[in-house]
Amino acid sequence: MRTSLVTVLALTVLILSVFVRDIRGQDTVETIRIDSDLVDLKVSVLGLGPNAPAPLLEQKDFRVLEDGVPQEISFFAAADAPFDLVLLLDLSGSNSRKLKMIRNSAKRFVDAARDVDRIALVTFTDQPALYSTFTLDRRKLKKSIDDMDEAIGGTNFWDSLDYVLRDLIANGGGLRRSAVVVMTDGIDNALPDVPGPGSRTPFEKLVDSVRHSESIIFPIYLDTEEENVKRYHVPRAAYAQARDQLGQLASLCGTTLYRATKLSDLDTVYAQVVRDLSTVYSIGYRPSNKSLDGKWRSVEVQLNNRPALFARTKRGYQAKFVEPSQ
Repeated sequence: MRTSLVTVLALTVLILSVFVRDIRGQDTVETIRIDSDLVDLKVSVLGLGPNAPAPLLEQKDFRVLEDGVPQEISFFAAADAPFDLVLLLDLSGSNSRKLKMIRNSAKRFVDAARDVDRIALVTFTDQPALYSTFTLDRRKLKKSIDDMDEAIGGTNFWDSLDYVLRDLIANGGGLRRSAVVVMTDGIDNALPDVPGPGSRTPFEKLVDSVRHSESIIFPIYLDTEEENVKRYHVPRAAYAQARDQLGQLASLCGTTLYRATKLSDLDTVYAQVVRDLSTVYSIGYRPSNKSLDGKWRSVEVQLNNRPALFARTKRGYQAKFVEPSQ
């Protein structure tokens, strides 16, 4: 009995120490791993309306599938976790008349984020420009926003989002949940009948990158259609296709395609993004398939009787033993 009591106390201290580190923004490991035979998932829940309070979900609300087979949940907890966020801002010529709104809205988002959340700033025209790597320094971020160039040039949106997912976030340490808030009209010069060479990354390849990424995309549509149909002779069909593509990116991530015509439209958007990313559910299960053969196992987390919500986590893991970190 004494040995069992010591074991229970040790496990309790370990679990508490993990969540204290989560809340303080340190050592938040966002990888699936198997310690002994336990698969550890970090799950975000998205999809609530901007004015709806975020419910605290329970274990019974979740269902885990591995290769389509339901799994028994062995461990469940929620933590208020920090995250990394990229502000990806369209500074191409089509948005030149919205530059003031873009700058002011970016500063509002910096103010809306919590002190433990790191933010990076990237703008794009025909290529991405990194103005700030991930930082907690709000003063530095706002100075970077003031230093942004005037909106001019073509639009390689698909290349720029692909860069953020593949390079910036991948090199950011990978220890936190990550998301991208992108403000754009979605008009890549690679769209049919839009002048200019446009992105080298096909949209279909970008979709595949988003589908397999751990990051969550929050697209904000800047409506420039009326002015740019006349100014740059951009066909209306291109705008319809751009909105559809932004909607696809949102749907893949379980988010919403937001629209912004004035600055106040974005206040509820920022609050929802921060809220959606803040709470992370830790879910552990012991796979019914015990074979550690190194093969890929697909993982899906579903929500029971919560049709308005969407659970997002890593999409799988390789079934091999990983030594617990010391």
